[in-house]
Amino acid sequence: MRRKTALWVGSGAGVLLVFAAGCAGGDDRICNADADCASAICNPDGTCEPPADAGPGDGGGGGGDTGPGADGGPAHDAPSADSGGDAGAVGCAPNHDGVIERLEVPLRAGLRATFRATTGATVSTAGEVVAGGMRRWDFSTALPGDHDVLIELAPLDGQWFAADFPGASYWSRLSEREELLGVFELGASEILLRGVVSPEAGLTRTSVEHDPPVTVLHFPLQMGARWSTNATVSGLSLGFFATWTERYEQEVDARGELLTPFGTFPVLRVRITLTRVVGLLTTVVRSFAFVSECFGTVATVVSDDNESRVEFTSAAEIRRLAP
Repeated sequence: MRRKTALWVGSGAGVLLVFAAGCAGGDDRICNADADCASAICNPDGTCEPPADAGPGDGGGGGGDTGPGADGGPAHDAPSADSGGDAGAVGCAPNHDGVIERLEVPLRAGLRATFRATTGATVSTAGEVVAGGMRRWDFSTALPGDHDVLIELAPLDGQWFAADFPGASYWSRLSEREELLGVFELGASEILLRGVVSPEAGLTRTSVEHDPPVTVLHFPLQMGARWSTNATVSGLSLGFFATWTERYEQEVDARGELLTPFGTFPVLRVRITLTRVVGLLTTVVRSFAFVSECFGTVATVVSDDNESRVEFTSAAEIRRLAP
């Protein structure tokens, strides 16, 4: 079986739990991100969706401290590059208590954000230890091959694979190295990976389902939290029926400060170990997701196949939030 048929590079690279909608720039735009709007919705044309309780003439204004957020909470300024993670999604105020609740990661289909990504990079997943056992990771510097990608949590409506995943919440591209898409479901306390599909239908299409769905993130996130999933993966892979097993082991194993091209964030780090068994072949992939209150996943790092070290320096892929 070709590796492409079953590639999922770990939770962070696939889930992208980002509140900000990175729209294209332009001098005549009112908004460039969901956080710029009181309704928390920035339309593709740069206008703000009116809040649910907006009166006449309230549809075009920007965000900032303009009134209640979409969930009834206070609105916040749109994040800036030096915000330090203190300004998040409208209606979400980070309290920096070291615990990330489900409500502190606002999610819905239609959100999008810009990430700076590259493959085959040299990084330090260990970072440096600072006061109080906290860590500091610097992923803000330029890396060879860097390019900006717009990542979207896209609705399933109208997609060829929608009928295969009833109740799913969104899909998103999993990796810069592959075109495969992950199909996800939002639960009250968890984010689930339901399956993996190819962008297009046809004779060589891929549509495989995880049974049970993989728990990618389980809330609340806090130091020491652990969860795992043993899943059987089956379905069409490049047009042929295939089946294999995957085990996902996740742990919140570090806390600290992460520097990205967008800004600096207080984060919890989720360590993910994926063990895939296809026939007699076993492949282990390690990855890390860096999650921040109100912003969600702000960076992911994925190892080469069969990396033996927990903290590695050779990354098959790295993504971090960018302006």
